Amino acid sequence: MTLYAIGDIQGCAGRFDALLDAISFEPVRDRLWLAGDLVNRGPNSLGVLRRVIALGDSVTAVLGNHDLHLLAAAAGIRRPDAKDTFDDILGAPDAAELLDWLRNRPLLHHDAGAGRLLVHAGLPPGWSVGEAKRRAEEVCQRLRSPAWAEGLADMYGDEPRVWSGRLAPEDRRRYTINALTRMRFCDHRGELDFENTGPPGTQPSGLIPWFDFPRRKNRDTHIVFGHWAALGLLRRPDVTALDTGCVWGGSLTAIALEPPAEPVSIDCCDSALRSARVSPPL
Repeated sequence: MTLYAIGDIQGCAGRFDALLDAISFEPVRDRLWLAGDLVNRGPNSLGVLRRVIALGDSVTAVLGNHDLHLLAAAAGIRRPDAKDTFDDILGAPDAAELLDWLRNRPLLHHDAGAGRLLVHAGLPPGWSVGEAKRRAEEVCQRLRSPAWAEGLADMYGDEPRVWSGRLAPEDRRRYTINALTRMRFCDHRGELDFENTGPPGTQPSGLIPWFDFPRRKNRDTHIVFGHWAALGLLRRPDVTALDTGCVWGGSLTAIALEPPAEPVSIDCCDSALRSARVSPPL
């Protein structure tokens, strides 16, 4: 068995299939971690969801910010804008089943035995893994409930940027979603920043990548994440970053986590996407 991890697919169904072929993925033998943002901005979000679901228990997928945005649009909480490309899902005959599958995905997945954790954007530096799991489960319980749409009503907004156990429930859930699905930089106090999306080195003075926070409480767990296309592929003992920007004209990348091996990438073949070469807006 090989455990692979793949970053943000974002509706690039053809590239996803090509990458599975390139790594000779066998669902009866291998396992696959997907770091969220399965949908949106690419040409075939419906195809991605159906393909991932067809892979069954061989796949562990966590929710990304674009996945949550799709759920909010389906619930009528947020209107899709001109850049969104998930109308194929909303209009599909099996839309209800696809959305139910998606809203039952976790915000993070922790393999305690391997000391490894999968999440879309990262973990706040001030949270232990245990705290992150508790906060993520609080959000996911609402998403799994019959009143799941209500759980998304207060998702949008950048505040609060600092965690406190005294936050109101809706603020606590918003912080959790933002931290786990949107975070890139923070300051030396751990306050989250959502304005700067470029690679490390382009941020204003006083900001650092969340994973470089000097007193990060979750440093002992290897964190596998996506979301940060401008960061690209990063491999070091404490983190693996996987978003190589397929939908923005880059590539889609798989890494074998166990046993470890060199990454395998498939270039984006859509000329329109290649010419755009822009960073995700969320």
